[in-house]
Amino acid sequence: MSKKEDVKIAPRCDFIYVHEDVVKQVMEVMPSGEELQSLADFFRIFGDSTRIRILYALSQSELCVCDIASLLGMGQSAISHQLRILKQMRLVKFRREGKSVLYSLADSHIETILAQGMEHIGE
Repeated sequence: MSKKEDVKIAPRCDFIYVHEDVVKQVMEVMPSGEELQSLADFFRIFGDSTRIRILYALSQSELCVCDIASLLGMGQSAISHQLRILKQMRLVKFRREGKSVLYSLADSHIETILAQGMEHIGE
């Protein structure tokens, strides 16, 4: 097999044998298709660099739309659109302070996901 072919095909067993006991164990703890779809939708949100930049900025400080737009060099409308998506997925929350609306990460899990992602790409 050439190196080019080796890259295209994942390694596989040389014979067919299903490890029934292992398959049964995994099936017993496997989340439902609906749960896995929700998880895939959750991770899809992290597939956009603008949203990642917003999440990273919010991991550092609570910010308003104007702050985020200035920080990322983007328009407020584009930032508001992304924040709406992040809010729908419960990744960010907001609070009003006078005339300002301040955004922050919804919980510490989001910060952990970002930190682990950064650690992984740094390896």
